[in-house]
Amino acid sequence: LKDFRSERTIDADGLIVSPGFVDIHSHADPSIFINAKQESTVRQGITTHIVGNCGLSLAPINPETVDLLTNYFEELLPSSIEQKIEWRTFKEYLEKAEKRKYSTNMVHLVGHGTIRIAVMGVEAREPNDNELTEMKSLVDEAMKAGAVGLSTGLLYPPGMFAKTDELIELSKVISRYNGVYSSHIRSYGGQLRKSLNEAIEIGEKAGVK
Repeated sequence: LKDFRSERTIDADGLIVSPGFVDIHSHADPSIFINAKQESTVRQGITTHIVGNCGLSLAPINPETVDLLTNYFEELLPSSIEQKIEWRTFKEYLEKAEKRKYSTNMVHLVGHGTIRIAVMGVEAREPNDNELTEMKSLVDEAMKAGAVGLSTGLLYPPGMFAKTDELIELSKVISRYNGVYSSHIRSYGGQLRKSLNEAIEIGEKAGVK
């Protein structure tokens, strides 16, 4: 670079130059459809968001239960804004999102709660064999489309209704893609140790990071 000449020089004297920050726990996924420029995070130095956290992603979608999902996302948006979902599969969702040409990098997790809502609504029970098979198929489609892993939100419905075995079976799917398991665990209080042990058990038995 000895002969390189820049068009612009920034005087960084007294300032700090650093790589862009990675927000590993972001819920910015719905906001990119409203404001793709994302000024509020760019101005904080954030250049990468990991979204789809806490078991909530914007796909996959079952038209029959989509209202249950949008109710969750209403809490993340101004009351005057309506989240319009115009896709069904995770692949369709990513294609719609990328057309927004958002200003940061976006890394997507597929949400266990979203998958449960698509297959079972918010029913407080274990899935039957057919439902579990369908849930695994939805995880597989998301991973093929470009998701990097599975997230869970086990402190609130519908994730709280899932048993450990269900989460292990779904995590086995992402392990085939070298994906990651990211969890909002069941408790951060008196049951913290038990909740952490569950996350470790899922990782070990599913062979997933």
